[in-house]
Amino acid sequence: MRPTFLFTDLGGVLLTNGWDHNARKCAADHFGLNEGELQRRHEAVFPNYEQGFNTLSEYLDFAVFHLPRPFSKDEFVDFIMSHSKPFPDMIEFVKALKAKYGLKVVAVSNEGREIAKYRIDTYDLSAFIDIFIVSAFVGRRKPYEDIYRLALEVADARKEEVVYLDDREMLAQGAQAYGLDAIWHRDLESTREALKGRGLEL
Repeated sequence: MRPTFLFTDLGGVLLTNGWDHNARKCAADHFGLNEGELQRRHEAVFPNYEQGFNTLSEYLDFAVFHLPRPFSKDEFVDFIMSHSKPFPDMIEFVKALKAKYGLKVVAVSNEGREIAKYRIDTYDLSAFIDIFIVSAFVGRRKPYEDIYRLALEVADARKEEVVYLDDREMLAQGAQAYGLDAIWHRDLESTREALKGRGLEL
């Protein structure tokens, strides 16, 4: 059966990752921070931020601004946001699939609230994504099955109606373990071929 719902990650599929290891390394270099310390403090609090328990400001209070800094929090937030970039070809591909097949598109993503809202608004993702199941919005994170269950419930979809894209193999595997048809997205062409095999061809 051809899928009628396309579930997709945001970072790594439609956009660059919002605040990943590479961005943190760039931030450490740019602001003169100890990269190892930033990473350790990040790991201690970021899961709570991604699940909506803390604000971005509270996360940064612990991860960066536990010491006096010669730069402001606003400067640091601007730097974080500047690392978000779209993948235009992938966005256009998803838009074209939606238009041709009448797909419902559902974002299932681990992202902090402020970062997600910035990315949704800046790249007008709501123009083609029908539902946003973002970890900070719903208090649940991948790879745990409750976020996939919630996405199905909100979308009013059955597992067999869904194909799911994720750029991280282990998260694609987590979705597969829950019973979703998940594709490990590595690039547009391989994903195009994988979807063609499921009856979604452009």
